[in-house]
Amino acid sequence: MEYAIELRHITKTFGSVIANNDVSLDVRKGEILSLLGENGSGKTTLMNMIAGIYYPDSGEILVEGKPVEIRSPKDAYAHGIGMVHQHFKLIDVFTAAENIALVLDKREKYDLKAIKAKAREICKRYDFEIDLDQKVYEMSVSQKQTLEIIKMLYHGAQLLILDEPTAVLTPQETDKLFAVMRNMKEDGKSIIIITHKLHEVLAISDRVAILRKGEYAGTVETAHVTESSLTEMMVGKKVELNIERPEPVNPHLRLTVHNLTVENAEGVKILDHVSFDAFSGEILGIAGISGNGQKELLEAIAGLQNPDKDSSIVYYPDDDRDSTAEQLIGKTPKSIRDMGIHLSFVPEDRLGMGLVGSMGMVDNMMLKSYTEGSSFIADRSTPRHLAESIKKELGVVTPSVNTPVSRLSGGNVQKVLVGREIAAAPSVLMTAYAVRGLDINTSYTIYHLLNEQKQKGVSIIYVGEDLDVLIDLCDRILVLCGGKCNGIVDGRKTTKEEVGLLMTRLKEEQEGGVA
Repeated sequence: MEYAIELRHITKTFGSVIANNDVSLDVRKGEILSLLGENGSGKTTLMNMIAGIYYPDSGEILVEGKPVEIRSPKDAYAHGIGMVHQHFKLIDVFTAAENIALVLDKREKYDLKAIKAKAREICKRYDFEIDLDQKVYEMSVSQKQTLEIIKMLYHGAQLLILDEPTAVLTPQETDKLFAVMRNMKEDGKSIIIITHKLHEVLAISDRVAILRKGEYAGTVETAHVTESSLTEMMVGKKVELNIERPEPVNPHLRLTVHNLTVENAEGVKILDHVSFDAFSGEILGIAGISGNGQKELLEAIAGLQNPDKDSSIVYYPDDDRDSTAEQLIGKTPKSIRDMGIHLSFVPEDRLGMGLVGSMGMVDNMMLKSYTEGSSFIADRSTPRHLAESIKKELGVVTPSVNTPVSRLSGGNVQKVLVGREIAAAPSVLMTAYAVRGLDINTSYTIYHLLNEQKQKGVSIIYVGEDLDVLIDLCDRILVLCGGKCNGIVDGRKTTKEEVGLLMTRLKEEQEGGVA
């Protein structure tokens, strides 16, 4: 058996935290290996050692049977290893070809015409679709990802590591990516894919390697496993993989959004006359390709955007459309809170907008409550109890509730943020990609918590990227395309294909936003 790479007894620690403990696994030549594990299990740390970002404390790495030292990404490139990270490493104002030129060795001549010719050969061989003269800021997420892969192949990568490659792709874009991956596999390339989407693992990989709490739990042939058996290997116990969807109980109107229009600094409409109703006791899903106004929609409701003057967002505390209705346009988050309206918001930007990275869990809990009470001394007791409760209930992996959250893994940061916002007992709960980066077990915990809030009468607006989850979890789904409402469908009756088409093809004649 020929191996592209072998890891033997790899251990990596960060202070007192053991990220990887005596991990040994291998990747065969010409195979697609999925790497699974719960948040904090050490997947990304392990891959970062292969990619030269970290260096192991002990153990060895073999490439094509020979021991190697990988102390930098440059060393990884030299051994034919390339990693495509979740957050792309591209220069927005450069063209695709100019970004490819960034991987040239210092000894190589900068010849843009020759670079384009070689890049076109790569595109033809693996069936990539990309305009080499297009600026990165004009590209969709899938085009940027394609460019990152082309960069790695241009540099001669024989082993590619893809970290959550389908996180923000439509089903159609995912199918295209998988077709390209199969083409690369047929050409002898080896691929490691880190993902939490088990149905994709079963669809694309040859084998699955599993980490559990930083240790190697085993590798299995994909043909011989199911989603349930993989989850059991990851967690160490059986987990029910069923998303509940209770019927809304006595739903009443909570929000009416009408003609919501938001422009960016350049005057381009990010949201274009979007209208819909949101009800208590229901989950309204928001689907759309990344960058189609999801972020601005939630921020406008939360008082963080300045919509067009003809926009309207009306909040109803009860079922009476005329009684004490409150217009939210023009209100700040503080003034909305002072009106007695309890909005909770889990933003897409976890550490930039949701949490303060230099603070621990306790202080981040206190951000929601420090203005309460009459004493000039802030109450730290209640936030500490809340932090301890969230840590236990959601399984936050942290040395201490006072450890700066910026030191936690992305998944654990998300647990802290979601837990805090749900604990605030809101009447409207808005979440942007609430389970992005979370393992399957924690994701289902979040779905359960959202359904608990729904049954308490909370109006939930759920922006998601996994269409299977949107269809299984949400009562209705509003689809954004080009900043417009392209339709609102019944979650119980729609299909993934219908939602995917609405995400990518704008209807010529809008049928009306309110449904």
